[in-house]
Amino acid sequence: MGVWSRFMSKKLFTGTVIGVVGGASGYWFASNAFERQTVENSFTTNYEPSPCARWDWNWDHRDPKSLVKPLRKVDDPESQNDYNKAVEMKKGRAIRHLILVRHGQYNMDGLTDAQRTLTELGRRQAALSGERLKQLALPYDEIVRSTMTRAQETAEIIGKSLPHLKLINCPLLEEGSPIPPEPPVGHWRPEASFFQDGARIEGAFRKYFYRADPSQKSDSYTIIVCHANVIRYFVCRALQYPAEGWLRISLGHASLSWVSIYPDGRVSLRTLGDCGHMPKECLTR
Repeated sequence: MGVWSRFMSKKLFTGTVIGVVGGASGYWFASNAFERQTVENSFTTNYEPSPCARWDWNWDHRDPKSLVKPLRKVDDPESQNDYNKAVEMKKGRAIRHLILVRHGQYNMDGLTDAQRTLTELGRRQAALSGERLKQLALPYDEIVRSTMTRAQETAEIIGKSLPHLKLINCPLLEEGSPIPPEPPVGHWRPEASFFQDGARIEGAFRKYFYRADPSQKSDSYTIIVCHANVIRYFVCRALQYPAEGWLRISLGHASLSWVSIYPDGRVSLRTLGDCGHMPKECLTR
């Protein structure tokens, strides 16, 4: 055999081997695509978050994948397409904004709820927060308020700055003891208080904190006027921090806390206890 013939034979053999190996490799990567991981930032590649730090994407039980029937035939392209379409239809597109307002300063010497009305300073605090919300000029949809006197009065004063909004009462938002705090506090509180109030306040959280429904086409802004314990518990739950830490947070009277819930289930705390719109003489807790 001549040199040229031997060279062509080796070239043909080498090309065939490369083709076979390349084809096999391509098939393996295509069939195992679901096992491949996307490239991450360098500071995350060697970091493993603690179990309590992991985000629960289905915290509101509205993750699209939890709202459709599970995929049974993983290897069936048609079933996969139908499943993906069903999941896509359950995805929301809007952001839900919840603006949590603590009531203004009130008469703590009152023996009944009816007697615990806002002080003159508390009424001024509520008016200042109402003007602040008006200046933000957001497309608010409604004002939801606790049925306790101090929250009712605060919402009414805020409503004067936003007269187009409807006031909605919700007894679930009343003040209470959400969960035994950690670290414990010195004063004694009966266990029954946490047992009863905690279930109610958790019910309020589940009623108002969730990602937008797919039918919601634009972002929404809801004002919720309630109480310090309730707001502090809401913030801990929304951020998936241990709820027992609620008492470590301090909120001023008529302060604003802004929570945003995104379509994919992420939650962002934009402001916490904002009192920057008040002069120094109006700052009380």
